[in-house]
Amino acid sequence: MWFVLALLSALFQVLRNISMKHLGHELDDIINVWGRFTFLLPFVALASAWHGMPELKDGFWPYVVGFGITQSIATLSLSKALKLSGIAIVTSLWKLSLLFLVLIAYVTLDETPSAAGLAGVLLSVIGVYLLNVQKSRISVWAPLRELLVDRGLRYTLAAAFFYAPSVVLIKLLILHSDVYFANLAGYLAASLMVLPLALHRSAAHFRAIPRHGSAFMAMGLCAALTSICHSLAYELTLTSYVEAVKQTEILFALAAGWLVFNERARVREILPGSLTIMAGMVLLRLS
Repeated sequence: MWFVLALLSALFQVLRNISMKHLGHELDDIINVWGRFTFLLPFVALASAWHGMPELKDGFWPYVVGFGITQSIATLSLSKALKLSGIAIVTSLWKLSLLFLVLIAYVTLDETPSAAGLAGVLLSVIGVYLLNVQKSRISVWAPLRELLVDRGLRYTLAAAFFYAPSVVLIKLLILHSDVYFANLAGYLAASLMVLPLALHRSAAHFRAIPRHGSAFMAMGLCAALTSICHSLAYELTLTSYVEAVKQTEILFALAAGWLVFNERARVREILPGSLTIMAGMVLLRLS
């Protein structure tokens, strides 16, 4: 069941990104990040109200603050990285977050992947890396070489580094409450933390929100479904397994690019990376 939930999370994440891409043509990246955090709140609040108020265990609120900080830094850093560097290099390097997650989850949650599971995680990272360097016709070493000269990739590393603890913190929030209230409290904290920056840097764009209300609501719904699906999966298995399966997002994104944005990619270019990702998924499923 966790495998299906992780796949659904990846699919909804692509749909959320389509909405963000549409808004990105009209608004700036900071208001986009704030909107992503804020417009999922009504949907998660409805789910939380339907499920009922959980018992909150000791330590819940400090974890809320920690999640708000790490998720905000990770998302803002990734947004900045995408603005400064090519999407392919950023995407391939950002997947280091999965390796950071394996280490942090081992220390904090005592999550120890099996040998097959760890191999599946590594294969999924390698597959996404290969997929991006081949699709963009860059060398295998380009993302690492560019680290020395590209400021955008330093933001990418920051995004990867802070995303991993945000995953651990949302699982701790779930363990101290439930899936729905954990996401409601966590993303409310993230929204409030990004709000002052959005008001300072993007105040003019707030007036445009009503004009793009349907796009913001679509982004919020898909973001809420993404968060709920992967949170339910976190309850059932290791966080690194769920995040590894979510690497299929890149395959869904290629399909969306083909169908929605008329972005054509040759099968020959994406086949090695795609097969590597699929091999990783098979290992994870068997584990």
